[in-house]
Amino acid sequence: MKRSLRGLRGRLLIAFVLVTAVATLTTGALTFREARVAVLQQSQDTIIKRLRAHVDGLAPGIAYPPTQSDLERVALEVAAAEPAQNWRVLATYRDLRATSRPQDTFTELSADMRSAVGSRRAAVFQRVRTDGRSSLVVGLPVTFSEPAERPTSGVAVFLTVPQTGEQGYVDALVTAIGRAVVPALGLAVLLALLAARGVLRPVRELRRATRSIAEGHLDTRLAVNGSDELADLSHTFNETAAALEESVAELRRMEARARRFVADVSHELRTPLAAMSAVTDVLDEDADRLDPDTAMAVRLISGETVKLARLVGDLMEISRFDAGAAGLQLDDLDLAESLRRTLAARGWQDTVDTLLPGPGELRGRVDPRRLDVAVANLVGNALRHGACPVQLRLYAREMPDAVDADADGTVWAVIEVTDSGPGIPADVLPHVFDRFYKSDTARTRSEGSGLGLSITAENVRLHGGTVRAANRAEADGAENGGAVFTIEIPLGREEPEEPQEPQEEEEKEKEVRET
Repeated sequence: MKRSLRGLRGRLLIAFVLVTAVATLTTGALTFREARVAVLQQSQDTIIKRLRAHVDGLAPGIAYPPTQSDLERVALEVAAAEPAQNWRVLATYRDLRATSRPQDTFTELSADMRSAVGSRRAAVFQRVRTDGRSSLVVGLPVTFSEPAERPTSGVAVFLTVPQTGEQGYVDALVTAIGRAVVPALGLAVLLALLAARGVLRPVRELRRATRSIAEGHLDTRLAVNGSDELADLSHTFNETAAALEESVAELRRMEARARRFVADVSHELRTPLAAMSAVTDVLDEDADRLDPDTAMAVRLISGETVKLARLVGDLMEISRFDAGAAGLQLDDLDLAESLRRTLAARGWQDTVDTLLPGPGELRGRVDPRRLDVAVANLVGNALRHGACPVQLRLYAREMPDAVDADADGTVWAVIEVTDSGPGIPADVLPHVFDRFYKSDTARTRSEGSGLGLSITAENVRLHGGTVRAANRAEADGAENGGAVFTIEIPLGREEPEEPQEPQEEEEKEKEVRET
């Protein structure tokens, strides 16, 4: 609820309701004020006019100075002139006082009003409220035309008229205004919803378009309607999306050209490299019969040819990964025996210490060739850049299900390759699996191709696993240093990822080149 009120729709709705409420209440208050003033003004003008007419009609018959009986007659006749209005009349002259109703205290009359009537010739009025009822009190001095020397006689007539009818009109007006406010607020809410919908529709379309672009649909565009600020925003978005699409397309074209170039170069180098390898093999066999300088040159050429052949092979493998042509040939293997064969094939069984489970204890469906390449690259890297002893360890680990915590976990095979060298610098650790990364920028050549660890990471990723590098002192708190490379592969795979047949290798290389 709080989130919806904090959104643009909620803020627009609140703003419209507040503006409408303020406008409605202000209009209602002003209307009520003007109507109330008009009703009361009309009533008081009518009452004062009638009172003046009655008093002026009685003034010629009043003796001066008036007696008590004269004042009583005036009060009774003025009250009797308007029987329907329920007038209460008070006539005064100095200390004399007479009312239209016996023993009427006339409490509504204030001293200030009586003083005001005695000091001026115009009528004076005042609205008072007693016991919850509103009344109009009018004071009118009685003037005589003769004699001229006493135009202000001191005789005054006061009138109290209940304003029940006027109060009813005012109350009805308040009720009507109150009833009008509720529909006005409802109309304001409806208008606010319509306005919010009109304003938020382009915003929602912009959000959907942005999400679509984030998902990779770079051809997404917005419809531009009108010429307001939202139309300008949509136009700007379309221009930005078009520029982004062109930039990404150019980057993809450049990436495709780079991959095609690597694949073509690697493929074209295989045939001359095969011929060079055959020649260098023959020359190696006869190197002992050559003079020392020629023999050294032959061995140098032979070694460089081997490195170049390894580099070309790694480039071909990387190009397959980039082109998405690499797949898995899954087989049910004894993982420990597979690792022993990897070491034996390279003559490392006496160089590398092993900590492997017994025969048949840990089996899994993996690609034998890719597992062999991944482990061989890690062990070879430890032998070249680390220090003996190098250890190869294999064990199983059960990891909980990421979706259902109560379900049985997946069994993962964990392969660790550790060495006793100086370890990996902290600034190099995040980049050890990058292609052609060199920790020493001054070093221009290395024994490997610079792609071995990258190929390892790609092979592990194809299995749905992970590979990471760390220093042994950081990993297990050991005092001596050394690097630790850890491969984790799930063993529950059932379906291979488009297995590739060995006899189709040449067709796949052609496919990579065309990609």
